Amino acid sequence: MEFRILGPLEVWHDGQPVQIGGAKERALLAFLLLHAGEPVSADRLIDELWGDSPPATARKSVQVRVAGLRRVLRGGVLLTRGDAYLVRLEPNQLDLHHFEQLLSDGSNALAAGDPSTAVKTLHEALALWRGPPLPDFTYESFAQPAIARLEELRLYALELHIAAQLELGLHARVVVELGELVAAHPFRERLREQLMLALYRDGRQVEALDVYRRTREEFGAELGIEPGPALRKLQQAILRQDPSLDRPLPAPERSILVAPQDARRLAELVAVAEPLTKHTRRELILARLVAKGADLVASALLPNEHRDALLASGVSARAMTFTSEAAGDDLVRLASEQDVDLLLVDGRPHLDNPVLETVLVRAPCDVAVHIGRGEPPRQGPILVLFAGGDHDWAAVEVGAWIAGAQSVPLRLAGPSEGVERDASRALASVSLAVQRVLGIAAEPVLLAPAAADVLTAAEDAGVVVVGLPERWRREGLGRVRGALAMDARPPALIVRRGLRPGGLAPRESLTRFTWTLGPTA
Repeated sequence: MEFRILGPLEVWHDGQPVQIGGAKERALLAFLLLHAGEPVSADRLIDELWGDSPPATARKSVQVRVAGLRRVLRGGVLLTRGDAYLVRLEPNQLDLHHFEQLLSDGSNALAAGDPSTAVKTLHEALALWRGPPLPDFTYESFAQPAIARLEELRLYALELHIAAQLELGLHARVVVELGELVAAHPFRERLREQLMLALYRDGRQVEALDVYRRTREEFGAELGIEPGPALRKLQQAILRQDPSLDRPLPAPERSILVAPQDARRLAELVAVAEPLTKHTRRELILARLVAKGADLVASALLPNEHRDALLASGVSARAMTFTSEAAGDDLVRLASEQDVDLLLVDGRPHLDNPVLETVLVRAPCDVAVHIGRGEPPRQGPILVLFAGGDHDWAAVEVGAWIAGAQSVPLRLAGPSEGVERDASRALASVSLAVQRVLGIAAEPVLLAPAAADVLTAAEDAGVVVVGLPERWRREGLGRVRGALAMDARPPALIVRRGLRPGGLAPRESLTRFTWTLGPTA
């Protein structure tokens, strides 16, 4: 059987379409395909498919719909694992998996200096798309983050495909496509950079410089920000007719978006973000979004002061201030268009804020909600709680990133109690992954899964980093994570994994543990 989600949901068997009847059956299958190979609990399915108001018969309804899908799907695809369900697929049985493999192969070919293979492979990857992903679920909350990730991956593949064509000297061919992409994604700087280079190599220097002029005007009018360093360097190189423009474009500089909701927290956020620019060069973008009618000149003073101080210390930085009636939506857009690795925002322990909810659900990058203590940060170990969830892997990555930047120990804490065993084996696997990917050693710590024990362990930490629980929208942070957010001495970072794939988490999830066992004291 073949499953297709890069377009409308489709199932095929022996060259014939398989009909999946019923909206809930299709939604259930789509969600399981988006988490193929991962056991998904019945509780999570109920949350995702019915939201905050599930019917009393929701669990029975899931069982009935799973049974119905099993009658249609063949080959033991839909399995039961305790109280969970999973879709088990062979390689390339799902078009998304085939696309991701081709995307990886094309990216590797381009990096290895083989643009011809890259063009062919990436063209094959993009040909798998049949339109917008899962359009029949566009307004379903369970599908929106996945749709955003899929659209981001497709745009990334398009950028790589264009980069490979530029290396082959096919600049005239890509100009029209780039013009359409820039119109559709006006604040995505990489596309504008590629358009300028294609025009220049096609002998259209004046038009290339006009793209920069219009970019500067549009960014200034819409965002109150200058184009990024890569675009500025390219403009200067075009003016000089620099011979280096005949060589491939360098990889884009990634960025960290710092977006305080409370301007008084900007200094704390910058203190967290600035060290992260050191080991792997990243740009800091300081964004202050204010309500309509606010004094923009006065509001821009503080971020501009921080930008100037960062530039003076050798950190690449830009600042923007603009009015927004939908701050969460605007931050999501900026995160996508400015090649953001991490969106750093301030918040309260309960995450009861529409801006936070929007970025936690939809932002394409990792998101870290900083819960400050109103005092200057102090040096100390970085304590990361790990229980095996998707967002826990992102928390480990962010924690290791901070520990490496600050040259302090990284402590990975797991529960000393579990359904079958303690978390020591999982922590050992995580430690190996951190060393392999990030080159940082980690200290494993086993803690009783009770708030008091974890708070004691956090006492000497510089920062506590925890992943967002899967059911946070319904159940909040849980007892232990909630206690750390509310009562820990050091500041806390609540991390949500981005829509872009990360480098640490394995394809098959490790055993998951829980921080909600045990007493609350």
